[in-house]
Amino acid sequence: MPATPAWPPQSTPRLFVESPLADGIELSISGSQAHYLLSVMRMKIGSLVKLFDSISGEWLAEVAIIGKRDLILRVTGHLREREAVPDIWLLAAPIKKARIDLVAEKASELGVARYQPVITRRTVIERLNLDRLRSHMVEAAEQCGRTVVPDLGEPVKLPALLRDWPTGRTLYFADENGGEALAKAAAAHHGPAAILIGPEGGFDDEERTLIRALPQSVPISLGPRILRAETAAIAALAIWMASAGDWREPQ
Repeated sequence: MPATPAWPPQSTPRLFVESPLADGIELSISGSQAHYLLSVMRMKIGSLVKLFDSISGEWLAEVAIIGKRDLILRVTGHLREREAVPDIWLLAAPIKKARIDLVAEKASELGVARYQPVITRRTVIERLNLDRLRSHMVEAAEQCGRTVVPDLGEPVKLPALLRDWPTGRTLYFADENGGEALAKAAAAHHGPAAILIGPEGGFDDEERTLIRALPQSVPISLGPRILRAETAAIAALAIWMASAGDWREPQ
């Protein structure tokens, strides 16, 4: 007996939209998203598109009207609920353009709830193009089947971040001077968490003392090798997901 084809097809394009979704509504799509659907995917009347809004899960829509540079999508049904997002934040000092773009993309793929740039004394890049970072996070979520795009915070200086730190959130601090293995630490601390990754030059002594003074901070090690900032961020997220996040075997 032949297998039943997947519906909608796996090849159906996915788009993130800012507007809340509901059955039967119509959305106007323009700009780069319209170009993608019309010029790249060659959408026709009746063609299918998957949509998500970070709130209500994933929806199926069809092309209802095609204009010269825009189109109207009509939502026809709900495909799945919004995913459960592990309560993990990535806090990272900005690094050079292509490398911070990679961090934003992989943070979205790996399932963080929030990506927060942190300005430290040795941070080289202080002015960030948040729109560009956001677009990388959206594209990663679209391509990887996520139903949520992580929050992206405005850059904040390290002292201000620590001053306003929430009481119930563990702060795993990647300390060049060493600490507990992240896998062990993450397995022992349950609940909301964050991972703090410094710049290429690391934290200075005063910053390190300030972080360690925070009651919720847990100094961690990412192994015996020196890692570049983007590698450290990605590795730390993967370790946390496997130790305390949703990569674990169901209990």
